[in-house]
Amino acid sequence: MSIGTVNPDDEAAARLAERLMGMQANREVIPPDPTHSVRWHQHDYPSPVARWNYHPEYEIHLIRKGSGRFIVGDYIGTFDAGHVSIVGSGLPHDWVSDLEPGEVLENRDAVIQFDGKWVEQTAALVPEIAEVKPLLAQSARGIEFLGSSAEAAANAIEAMGATNGLERFRHLLDLFVVLTRSPQEERRYLAEEWFRPQLDGQAAAVVDIVLEYVFSNHAGSVRMSEAAALVGMPEATFSKYFKRGTGQNFSDLVRKLRLAHARRLLEHSDKPISDICYEVGFSNLSNFNRHFLKDIGVTPRAYRAAGQNTHNS
Repeated sequence: MSIGTVNPDDEAAARLAERLMGMQANREVIPPDPTHSVRWHQHDYPSPVARWNYHPEYEIHLIRKGSGRFIVGDYIGTFDAGHVSIVGSGLPHDWVSDLEPGEVLENRDAVIQFDGKWVEQTAALVPEIAEVKPLLAQSARGIEFLGSSAEAAANAIEAMGATNGLERFRHLLDLFVVLTRSPQEERRYLAEEWFRPQLDGQAAAVVDIVLEYVFSNHAGSVRMSEAAALVGMPEATFSKYFKRGTGQNFSDLVRKLRLAHARRLLEHSDKPISDICYEVGFSNLSNFNRHFLKDIGVTPRAYRAAGQNTHNS
């Protein structure tokens, strides 16, 4: 829904339109850099640019410090320092760090953004660049890089930020080599292949409000009625609107976020599984085990054991 298509007979939609008129759309505008082929920048967290947003440019993202949860399309996962990913054109995304009250992570992110047309035009003159095209096509789902690929990519991203001119371009090519030739076992594809959100700036702004509410409260009481009230919508209208804008139901997003939190606790703590169940917001252990098995493919106990075996090998 956009402001220009609000049904004047729909009172709830009219109230939403009135609220959104003063909000900045969350389609991020990437300023061109006439001195470089691609844009490299860094930013703190929290930051006005660290939010649920989308843009036509491709984005390669490095998290330098902290931990938290991220959402790319309809995928929710956890991140630690060293997380590297590529997000395709138009794919909405957000990285939310776990912070203490008043805490700021300086230069949390190093980000590279570039227009797909630049790759096409460059490949016409430099055919070797065409090797990047399959990676860009696959990035429509978002890709997280793991292991040695993530480490090498992080080094190339940092080297780009520390250099200029031909030397920076050389490190960009190094980065492209790492990502395009990374083995499949060091890639995690994120959003579902069918994910196609119906987003405009106002829709993204609404989703951003709701995500902030969910990310802040997911381990406690999260109610769709409260989320709907935040954006001035009846629950039924909000449910359809949220699904259209994110590709998933509100309850599915909350469940995925809780399970992502649970995976982190299983990986990084010795807490009993029953304690983790309640800490992440599930009301009973059998329900937690059932959802974990359905979404993750293994039981919480097996997931923890697999992680321990990996660390000990």
